[in-house]
Amino acid sequence: MSHYIINIDAPQCSISCKDGQLIYKTQDDYRSLPLEDVAAIIITSFSANLHNNLIIEAAKYGIALVICKAFKPVSLFVPANRSTDTILTRAQITIPDKLRTRLWRKTIDAKCANQLSLCEKLAPGHEKLELLRESILLKNPKKEATCAKIYWKIISSVINEENFKRHRSGGSFNNLLNYGYAVLLSTVLQKLFALGLDPTFGISHLPRERCTPLAYDLMEPFRPCVDLRVVQWVKNNPGENKYEVNKEFRKWVTGFVIEKVGYFSLNLEIQGCVECMIRGFRRALIERQSKYYRPWCSDKNSIPDLDDTSG
Repeated sequence: MSHYIINIDAPQCSISCKDGQLIYKTQDDYRSLPLEDVAAIIITSFSANLHNNLIIEAAKYGIALVICKAFKPVSLFVPANRSTDTILTRAQITIPDKLRTRLWRKTIDAKCANQLSLCEKLAPGHEKLELLRESILLKNPKKEATCAKIYWKIISSVINEENFKRHRSGGSFNNLLNYGYAVLLSTVLQKLFALGLDPTFGISHLPRERCTPLAYDLMEPFRPCVDLRVVQWVKNNPGENKYEVNKEFRKWVTGFVIEKVGYFSLNLEIQGCVECMIRGFRRALIERQSKYYRPWCSDKNSIPDLDDTSG
């Protein structure tokens, strides 16, 4: 598969092709890249001018075009020949139970480790930190729930909301988290579509109508990135309106996708880290070996400081 996934997010731009080159133009910028090096093009710009010839040429080169609204994919142009390539689809729908278990265990291990890293950064002296460290070593199926219970207790103390409980419809702090998770979900979906994975075939979350369980599965290790961003907002914006999902908050929280984190020997933006992780997941499915799937796992030194207001 070709290497580059191109993200187009400039407010006003023109995207075309000529002589086998992808052409990107704005009033102040001009760039080109060989189409043969492009795996997919993700368009989040709300006013991009997309030339018809690009759609045709992209299909010839096997390039997917992912069109987004508010960062969430709403349309997918997939080359006809990709729909006849059943290797990846068959790999997704026939995952052996043993492989599925290993992939999910690696996902949850990374998520819990990232929760611990965040808590160590935000509340280094908290009395429940040691219990969280011990819970991370658990191997039973309830590990995620056990760690989550402790994790949210620590987070609630950081934001001075001792009675806080994480719930999708819980209001207040939950509203901010829900919006941030929606941005994360959109980012994961963009990369899944770009890399040819069907998000309706998950490894743990159950499929429901108009649901994308694989995206919910693979976003798990990155949830603490959203949690940090939301905690920063609440700490930096005290007052009765601190839980309002307003324009300023939306702009703030969407910035987490371009924060830099360590991914093994690389220093990547979170959106790039998501892409690398999904590439590994894709290979793990095709080759039936979990070793190729490497979920992002932070350490406390790679988490931005609480008073970092960049982005």
